[in-house]
Amino acid sequence: MIRQKYRSFSAASPVILFALLLAGCGEQQQQQKAAPPPPGVTVAQPVQREIIDHDEYVGRFIAVDSVEIRARVSGYLEKIHFTDGQLVKEGALLFTIDKRPFQIALDQAKANLQRARADFAFAESDLERASALVRDKTITQQVFDQRTQTKRATEATVAAQEAAVRQAELDLQFTELRAPVSGRIGDRRVSVGNLVAGGTAGSTTLLATIVSTDPVRFEFTFDEASYLRYERLARLAGKSAKKDDIAVRGGSTPVRLKLIDEKDFVHVGRMDFVNNVIDPNTGTIRGRATFANASGMFTPGMFARLQVPGSPPYQALLIPDEAIGSEQARKFVYVVRPDDTVAQKYVELGPLFEGSRVIRSGVEASDRVVVEGLMRVRPGAKVTPQTAAAKPAAGKPEDGKPAAPGNAKK
Repeated sequence: MIRQKYRSFSAASPVILFALLLAGCGEQQQQQKAAPPPPGVTVAQPVQREIIDHDEYVGRFIAVDSVEIRARVSGYLEKIHFTDGQLVKEGALLFTIDKRPFQIALDQAKANLQRARADFAFAESDLERASALVRDKTITQQVFDQRTQTKRATEATVAAQEAAVRQAELDLQFTELRAPVSGRIGDRRVSVGNLVAGGTAGSTTLLATIVSTDPVRFEFTFDEASYLRYERLARLAGKSAKKDDIAVRGGSTPVRLKLIDEKDFVHVGRMDFVNNVIDPNTGTIRGRATFANASGMFTPGMFARLQVPGSPPYQALLIPDEAIGSEQARKFVYVVRPDDTVAQKYVELGPLFEGSRVIRSGVEASDRVVVEGLMRVRPGAKVTPQTAAAKPAAGKPEDGKPAAPGNAKK
């Protein structure tokens, strides 16, 4: 009976094995169908651009000209010819002091001049008569010398009175206070009817203040190490055309500026001054740039941030800043190999430029860098890469304009 069961099992075993084989193949096909495809990522090659590294500094605007309006003569303020805070042109009438006392002084000085000229004319005629008389021995030499001295004294009196007339004319002219520069005037400090103290002493009355508005200067300070770096770069540049790209004394380096409520450095100016000494207390040196200000937006005392070129133009590789990952203190990117597997590369970062990061080392221009889908990849994994849409290539810097700036990441 056992042998019969064995024979039955032996006869059925091929059928069972075939059934198990079919079941295994179906399970394998189901597993293959269930396996997910490689994750899709977006890749892009680094962009090559000519840029300049820039340093950023904080400073404030100052007026090119700032003038205190003070009277040169004392008197009662008669009239004010401007509105507080308005723009005034050079030579515009601002204040008028009562002219009557000065007109009287001028008339008196002119009368004294006429009398001095009359005395001089008489003394000159008297001397001519004495010249003939002294030859005939009619008068003594002493009398002739006296008349000569009288003629010279009256001549000096005429000169003194002429100077007095000019002084009186100046005093009368000084009763009208005019704008010495074009700019914006502040508020009046004295009302009409008040006595104004004039002259050159420190007790003179301040009437108003004018500050020029266009152009305007921007002052900032930078440290000694930056100053040395700029000077050494300038020496390396020598007399080449690239020398103006470095912030050096006596140059005309283009700089960019942004206000505290702006995101980009959109205002372009030029450096026009670097101080001749380094402050021993702070270890910094003062620099200055000039900006056009036709709209009057830049106001003296206003804070802003300035970009100063810190390197000559150079070719750089840029990738989107979002493509960079962090591993403690090191930065890395993912690149896709020719076989569509992912590799991790550590990179050295440079400045930020228009949302892209300059890569100093670690990637090549031909690398396919993962720019989207970083969370779906890992080193060695296979991916399905898709090339990102190409951005319009920026041209080379135009003549007279700076190359594209790279913001120093502080």
